[in-house]
Amino acid sequence: MYQRPAAELIGCADCGLVQLLPPVPPDAIAECVRCKRGFAPPARGSIDTALALTLAALLLLLPATLLPLMRVTSFGVQRRDWLPTGVEALWNDGFASLSAVVFVFSIAVPFVYLGLMIVVLGGIRLGTDAALGKLFRWTAALRPWVMIEVYLVGCCVAYTRLESIGTVKVGAGGWCLLGATLAAVLATLKLDEQSVWDALPPRTSSTAPRQPISCQTCELLIDAAREHSACPRCGATIRRRKPDAIARTLALVIAGYLLYVPANLLPVLSIERFGREEPSTILGGVHQLVSDGLWPLAIIVFTASVVVPLMKLFGLTLMLVMTRLRSRRWLVGRTRMYRLIDRIGRWSNIDLFMISILAALVRFGTLTTVRPESGAIAFAAVVVITMTASRSFDARVMWDAPGMPA
Repeated sequence: MYQRPAAELIGCADCGLVQLLPPVPPDAIAECVRCKRGFAPPARGSIDTALALTLAALLLLLPATLLPLMRVTSFGVQRRDWLPTGVEALWNDGFASLSAVVFVFSIAVPFVYLGLMIVVLGGIRLGTDAALGKLFRWTAALRPWVMIEVYLVGCCVAYTRLESIGTVKVGAGGWCLLGATLAAVLATLKLDEQSVWDALPPRTSSTAPRQPISCQTCELLIDAAREHSACPRCGATIRRRKPDAIARTLALVIAGYLLYVPANLLPVLSIERFGREEPSTILGGVHQLVSDGLWPLAIIVFTASVVVPLMKLFGLTLMLVMTRLRSRRWLVGRTRMYRLIDRIGRWSNIDLFMISILAALVRFGTLTTVRPESGAIAFAAVVVITMTASRSFDARVMWDAPGMPA
């Protein structure tokens, strides 16, 4: 793997400060002197290990898609659930948008992401660098939308709800999904993105930039005169800052607030038992878990589905207001908050995945049937909008607003 030189210029992706990165010991992580963002140390991860784990995740995800995840037996009838079954159930119930969201996040994006990662890591291992930078840029863009671990937690929540209906058993696909999730998480923990970028050419600019700006994707320093051109390493368009970051984020945050209310007040699913329909909201589902004595799952669902979206909206609102006021207060804290909300937003989809599983499995006619409701559409929209809002925001504008030097 490529080793960093004794010292090099580097641009912080969170605050925009160009600084000299000194030699970093293998067991240490250098921090940005201004916003405290951690830079990757030399040789932090292993390409071979990450490649093996990613390949294992892909090979396990295939049977997780083709074999039953779980089966439930009730009233003498047995039903099984595959990964695509929830997508089909939502589609057949007339919720095409929800069906598309579940398909993209739980099946399409994970397969594409793992496939691209294998190509990139395998190419680095074989020494074929051509076009790998552009492919790895796509993996970096897709990573927040890979939700197999979120889907796994959704399966656990659905499992607890199904136990009150009948006998539930985990199938071979469920165990393969667990293995694929563990392998994917370990691969992410083992190898950070910057280690991969360091292994791809060009590793430094061909000439020392007189007015350096960094690529937002791969952090390569490039002369400001080349702004709006393609990055020679990852192919992204070089810009000082994301275009219209404030206006886009503001519009998305407003939309998120407007949808958050119906997402929590309207029922997200209804349970029909012996001809009697019982609608359930997100908070109603949390209350059911508490009533069943499942406090850990209740806390997870409440945090992911209620607290996290609201925290993202409040956090982004605070950043927008403080930036508009050109305030220097809490700049480091606000930057850390941005990093946090950008990472945790996808966990709000636990309830959506749980609904898709229940809608596929609980189909026992008038005895017991689960159907999605309109609140689930508003909830899915809140999740996607808040995730898009955090990706649209540019943390560097918070440091630009008070006129702090870059």
